[in-house]
Amino acid sequence: MTSGPRATYPTERSPQNRRRWFLAASTAVVIMGVALAVIGYLKYSDTDVKGEATGYEIIDSHTVAVQFTVTRSDPSQPAACVVRGRSLDGGETGRREILIPPSKNTQIGVKTTVQTSQPPVIGEVFGCSTTIPAYLKADKQ
Repeated sequence: MTSGPRATYPTERSPQNRRRWFLAASTAVVIMGVALAVIGYLKYSDTDVKGEATGYEIIDSHTVAVQFTVTRSDPSQPAACVVRGRSLDGGETGRREILIPPSKNTQIGVKTTVQTSQPPVIGEVFGCSTTIPAYLKADKQ
């Protein structure tokens, strides 16, 4: 037909076709999201070394001592950990990078102090890595 209402207006799609299209598109979005999450985790996670705070002590109004455990898959490699102090409002008020030298044990305990700009309420380990900055030397512990 080249004239009349059927030629002017397209035929209406059935609800089943719309539902199938919606399910296919939703499934594709979920699969892409999971794939991106896996790629991001594999690329940016550093599972070779892990730091976990075991305690902290507030020394004075500008110093907090942080005790933590470092676990490495290869203890012959050095590691670097970032330790920080936080104030009552949750903001970071002090930060220190610590070089963890190679050792024979996969897990070692470390204690350090962090100077803060405001009174600290907690000390914690921000993270650890096997990538050592060039300016971090063994004598800065």
